[in-house]
This record gives sequence, C-alpha cells and structure tokens, in this order.
Amino acid sequence: MIAVGRIGRLFGTDGGVMITLYANFPDDFQNEEPLFVTIDELAVPLFCNSFERRGKAGAVAHFDDIDTERRAEEYLVGREIFIEDDGDDDNDDEFYMEDLIGFEAIVDTHRGEITDYYDNEANPLFEITIEGHEHLVPAAEEFIAGIDFEGRTIKFVLPAGLLEL
Repeated sequence: MIAVGRIGRLFGTDGGVMITLYANFPDDFQNEEPLFVTIDELAVPLFCNSFERRGKAGAVAHFDDIDTERRAEEYLVGREIFIEDDGDDDNDDEFYMEDLIGFEAIVDTHRGEITDYYDNEANPLFEITIEGHEHLVPAAEEFIAGIDFEGRTIKFVLPAGLLEL
C-alpha cells in the first residue's frame, strides 16, 4: 500500500470529505479503483461514488456506505488514504517533508534555511529562517517551485505579503 493523501475535513452533510492529495497520487485515478484507509490495523477499501479534483493537490470525494456526517467523521476524517502498490520499484522520488529540514530556502532574492517542519493535519508548515528571522510558510505544493535534492535547495513562490522581509 502506498499513502497518496489525507482526508482533512467534511464536505457537505452527506458524508463527503475534502482530501489533500500527495504528489504521488495517480493522475489517471478512476472511480472504479478502491482507495483504502486503515481502521483497527486493517486496510478497508473505499469505493468512490464521486471523486472531483480541486486543483492539483485537493479533491472532494463521496464513498459508498458513508452517507452521513457522523460516519465520515468517525471513519474517515484525519486518516491517510492509500492505493494498492502496483509493484513498480520506481518510487525513488518519495520523501518525507521532514527530510527537507536543513535545505537552503530561496524566496525571491532572499536565502535562508528550512529549520523545522510542523505536521499539522489542517495546515502543515515549514519554519524558514531568513536573515535571523523565523517565518512560517504553508507546506503546500502550490508554493514550492522546485526542489533540488542534490544541491539541498528548495525554491518557494509565495503570494505577496505572506512574508514580511
């Protein structure tokens, strides 16, 4: 099983959920394929009634047998979702966000260092130290322009006003 996202919160009153998709979520995902969550150490398959992408890193999903807010909250919210491993060993590009601590951070013309990572389900954050000042930056795919693992640098593209430099 490969972790491909995390169910963040409820969407609507009919058991729908918002999912944060990891970079390795398959672009060609079809509703006929089950997603899995782990409940009591068992992989439980979830079949989608609907699956609608919201940008590159988000989706709204409704699952069979999860038709109320209570069920979605109890069984899904806060859990990672998985897909079956297809057996390919080309997952060399997988990493954990914590692996980026110590990388040089480039924001516009400023250079600093990623000094910490806060894994919060609702809003994961990088702590970046630039010119002796600590800044919290959302650890979201849309703010990362590129990662150079060999050079240990990460380039950010942030909205105006997010950092006061």
